[in-house]
Amino acid sequence: MEIRVLRYFLTAAKEQNFTKAAEQLHITQPTLSRQLAAFEEELGISLFVRKGKSITLTDEGILLKRRALEILNLEERTLEELKGTEKAIEGTVTFGCGEFTAVEMLAKICKRYKQKYPLVRIALHTATADIVYEMMNKGLVDVALFMEPVDTEGLDYIRIKDSDHWVVGIRPDDPLAEKKYIEKKDLLDKPLILPERMGVQSELANWFGKDFSKLDISFISNLGTNAGVMAANGLGYPISIEGAVKYWREDILVQRKLYPEITANCVIAWRRNIPYSQAVNKMIEEINAFQA
Repeated sequence: MEIRVLRYFLTAAKEQNFTKAAEQLHITQPTLSRQLAAFEEELGISLFVRKGKSITLTDEGILLKRRALEILNLEERTLEELKGTEKAIEGTVTFGCGEFTAVEMLAKICKRYKQKYPLVRIALHTATADIVYEMMNKGLVDVALFMEPVDTEGLDYIRIKDSDHWVVGIRPDDPLAEKKYIEKKDLLDKPLILPERMGVQSELANWFGKDFSKLDISFISNLGTNAGVMAANGLGYPISIEGAVKYWREDILVQRKLYPEITANCVIAWRRNIPYSQAVNKMIEEINAFQA
């Protein structure tokens, strides 16, 4: 499987037409058709449904498209890392994280880092822990910010203790907004919006105790921002860590801490015993120095 042919495939998938794709690639249409037909024969599958001059992807083609994009992204990152071994530190450091208050600490680390290495680009990928973990294992994410519980086997990390508080998002015109804290009894008859991760839900199950099974769980959301949109439209009460929603305007949504209080630890982690680029190694040094 050649990188060049993967580029041909992705261009054809984008244009949905061999002639237009060939023009984009600056090759002839028969050449492109032969290359992709040979590629399909090599794989033993059909990648395209051909209908006259137009083409669409088969199910296998859709899967390959997703993987091909990952492969080309990894190739680009590898070339950047190799260039970063020169005297001037360049390249990209990619972070994966959720919507945590602990991102504020990450911003402070990045600020100090950028002052030392201004040529390095920092990429932020916001997603759930499961997706970030998968991307890290594929080499698409260098450093990740996870909320515990998380499997740290094979990872080096620093822990940020009590970095986030569990809160309830409430419309400002709701009577609950008058309360300083929200107790379990305040939520038992309310439509709730809970985090998607089961490990995180278990924290709430412990807090609610025997009443957890009685809750009206109207929505499950993997990230807090869209849960906040649902809450602002009167569809429920999101229970989550403070995260990005703390930056919402308070005339749209306010946050009230749970009582008894629940806090969450976060970890900044990277894979152990992996040969990183200079840019990533310097970032790891900065993370460790910040913690010290």
